Amino acid sequence: MGATNHVTFEFPAIAQNVEFARVAVACFASQIDSFTVEEIDDIKLIVSEAVSNVVLHGYDNPGGPVRIRASIDGEVLTVTVEDSGRGIADVEQARRPAFTTSPDRMGMGFTIMEALSDTLDVWSRPGAGVRVTMTKAPRMAGSEEHGPRS
Repeated sequence: MGATNHVTFEFPAIAQNVEFARVAVACFASQIDSFTVEEIDDIKLIVSEAVSNVVLHGYDNPGGPVRIRASIDGEVLTVTVEDSGRGIADVEQARRPAFTTSPDRMGMGFTIMEALSDTLDVWSRPGAGVRVTMTKAPRMAGSEEHGPRS
């Protein structure tokens, strides 16, 4: 098991920062050598979905704060994306596939996050924001499914 490492950063909830967040967390996660390229891509997508939810739904006015905390404990990555915006009235309903409050959206964000992470915890209270925490560990390194690492 490796040493615990962590990073915390905050930025405005604007569309231009979605890519920044996904790349920053992917770079941090890459410290776990046994993650495959596909698993790093999964982490990028999870972070994109979580941050996009804040950008699209978190605040009445654009630019409220998004906070990301990521930690590595051994071979387990934990990422928390949090805002202090409007919150979600019914988290269970919001986590259902295809549920959306915007007719121009597909409503698959939580479904994607849940499918690609090992665990996904969503906390929210109306008027107090949303906190999404996911964990991900590498699948078995060297398994036939992954083939050789470059």
